[in-house]
Amino acid sequence: MTLHVQAATQRLLHTVDRLPDSAWSGPSHCTGWSRAHVIAHLALNAEALAGVLRGFRDGVPTTMYRSDEARDQDIDDLVAVAGTSPAAVRERLRTAVAAFADVVAVADGLPKEATFERTPGGRVVPGRAVPFLRLREVEIHHADLDAGYTASDWPPDNAMSFLSNDARQYRGPGFHAVATDEPARWTFGETDATSPTVSGPLGALAWWATGRDPGSVLSSTNGTLPTMEGR
Repeated sequence: MTLHVQAATQRLLHTVDRLPDSAWSGPSHCTGWSRAHVIAHLALNAEALAGVLRGFRDGVPTTMYRSDEARDQDIDDLVAVAGTSPAAVRERLRTAVAAFADVVAVADGLPKEATFERTPGGRVVPGRAVPFLRLREVEIHHADLDAGYTASDWPPDNAMSFLSNDARQYRGPGFHAVATDEPARWTFGETDATSPTVSGPLGALAWWATGRDPGSVLSSTNGTLPTMEGR
């Protein structure tokens, strides 16, 4: 998993390094967020997850964020910096991903019962899941930048792991998902003989499963795509 994160991070940095300063204020695929918001979030998420892993390493448990409000404010503050100096935020992102890379191996040695809270008293997350969480953040938000990298560029292993994760978390009406370009299928929720099958390219399926618009490349045997909750 660590190698997947490293490779995805290098692809992200390549895009951010080549993104013109004038494009940072443009819209992303995240509703209400500019590209600067997405890049700021990716930097701060790396810092937050690195802090969690350092906490495990040093025996000082820590949450990812002080609160949801503090997280949002930190993103807005960094976006303000990007408004005058995208270069400073590029460097903040590089420093953050380097800090994460320095401690990511800590996750491999954690016991299964090791957990952390996203915010104090908030969602509890397995410590071993940190590399996968970061991989999702990097790949999905890289595509959210709408800067030339899309879900169709995700390595098949990454896209399939995202779909497997989303299938486990799904709680809506059951359906099947079938990739038309890979020998892979998933079951979402409780299914029966009447449950529809959604099919299409692997990347589009994985993109849609995150709650994003896949365009017209997916089809459903009942004519309607199930509604997916954004994550």
